[in-house]
Amino acid sequence: MARPDELTFAPLGGVGEIGMNLSIYGLGNRHQRSWLAIDLGVSFGDEEHLPGIDLIMPDVAFLEKQRNNLVGLVLTHAHEDHFGAIIDLWPRLKCPIYATKFSAALFEAKCEAERLPAKIPVTVIPSGGRVDIGPFNVEFIPVAHSIPESHALAIHTEVGTVLHTGDWKIDPTPVLGAPTDEKRLRELGDAGLLALIGDSTNAVREGRSPSEAEVAKTITTLVKEARGRVAVTTFASNVARIRAVAEAAREAEREVVIVGRAMERVVQVARETGYLDGVQNFRGMDLYGHFPADKVLALCTGSQGEARAALARIANDDHPLVTLNKGDTVIFSSRTIPGNEKAVGAVINGLVQQGIEIITDRNHLVHVSGHPRRDELRDMIAWTRPQLLIPVHGEALHLHEHARLARACGVPKVITCRNGDLVKLGPGDPGIIDQLPAGRLYKDGSIVEDSKSRAVVERRKMAFAGCIFVALAITEKGELADDPEVDMVGIPEKNAAGEPMDDIVFDAVVSTFEGLPRARRRDPDAAAESVRRAVRSAVNEQWGKKPICLVHVLEV
Repeated sequence: MARPDELTFAPLGGVGEIGMNLSIYGLGNRHQRSWLAIDLGVSFGDEEHLPGIDLIMPDVAFLEKQRNNLVGLVLTHAHEDHFGAIIDLWPRLKCPIYATKFSAALFEAKCEAERLPAKIPVTVIPSGGRVDIGPFNVEFIPVAHSIPESHALAIHTEVGTVLHTGDWKIDPTPVLGAPTDEKRLRELGDAGLLALIGDSTNAVREGRSPSEAEVAKTITTLVKEARGRVAVTTFASNVARIRAVAEAAREAEREVVIVGRAMERVVQVARETGYLDGVQNFRGMDLYGHFPADKVLALCTGSQGEARAALARIANDDHPLVTLNKGDTVIFSSRTIPGNEKAVGAVINGLVQQGIEIITDRNHLVHVSGHPRRDELRDMIAWTRPQLLIPVHGEALHLHEHARLARACGVPKVITCRNGDLVKLGPGDPGIIDQLPAGRLYKDGSIVEDSKSRAVVERRKMAFAGCIFVALAITEKGELADDPEVDMVGIPEKNAAGEPMDDIVFDAVVSTFEGLPRARRRDPDAAAESVRRAVRSAVNEQWGKKPICLVHVLEV
């Protein structure tokens, strides 16, 4: 008798970290499986550790090899950490993409904003709808989050049903969009749920995430009380927050000016898809200076301190059209993503130095998370009663706490895994059965490179200890034809004793070359390597760091 097909799950990104989400589900046996991908997102480069890297993406090498068996890519929602890698990586996969209307529209707008717009087709599925994708039947279940049309995915198979929650929270008053569909989730639990693959972002926080409606009330009060100009910065994708800011401005008799391309793009898509119906028209940046100070509100990008975003330029007083003055107010209606603290702090300090009043979630309820706290996680478990729970979407501590909570709630089986772990969900006992290739890709300018890229490694070394360039011209007899040329980048000008570092390097080059046997002096490669080692050693002796040293030998 043939063994039944196995249903498997593997995260290729988004587990043990926040961002870069990519999950895959497999149905079949170990020799032949159909694969369904869920989300394809990015995380953002850390300039300190990854200089010059804009985005980090999951390595899709495994899916490239399985391309003939990859039946589709389904999007839970349109946040960058869930769909930001598609433009760069879809050409390697070329599979069908499925999303609801708002996500598809925002993706299309993102494609059109590219210098060379990509033609990537997306099949639009209605919210609450179902679609057959290979052997999988995927159901889009509405959940509350901080962007329109977030969905948990019920993945129905012959082996059983899995609930992939995506990003979610329980918010009975979400300002716009449907609340989390408790009725449908309870029905899944009543029918028998094989596994719950769940968001762990706020698993360390007790209680419940506050409602968007509470934030809207706070913002309205603050805008009404403000004197002078008001600027509000938030995640551009948070359309509910944009709507709340617009309502606050209307009540305070202020015009809303949109500042920042990302915000303009989302507003356009939100209007096209009906999520800003009834909201007044916003003004362009060119009209900002035409309104009295107490009659204008600037809705800005840059809540994460991005150097090129609107708010950072305003904080540096170098924005061409938008300025703030002493006594004006800036509301940070956002949280600082871990890793962005320095950049956000720099923007806040720049504003404070201009005498601007700063309001953040530390002193007012101007932001709420889009992720579930512990009581909400307990509700989800109680509604769905899964046989198995796997925590995802979180760092190690978040996953650990979500797993502990699930065990305390009586979930029969809880598995914590890492990126690349292939987990058997059923039939039979679940567990980790294999390892799949998993890693990272770096978006370096317009090029996507492997994380082991020489360029990235060398750039990191250069950032730490600089670089020295040496050029030698040698004759056929192995003698210097002229003085060596030395150029240094990122090296101190003098050592601790005040001696010029370039003199020290020059002397090391000359003495090393002239001390070589004549046969090695005639060998350009051997001479270059000897000089390179000597220069690094000499600088290390004086400075305590070994710079990169590039030696070019020219035979004349």
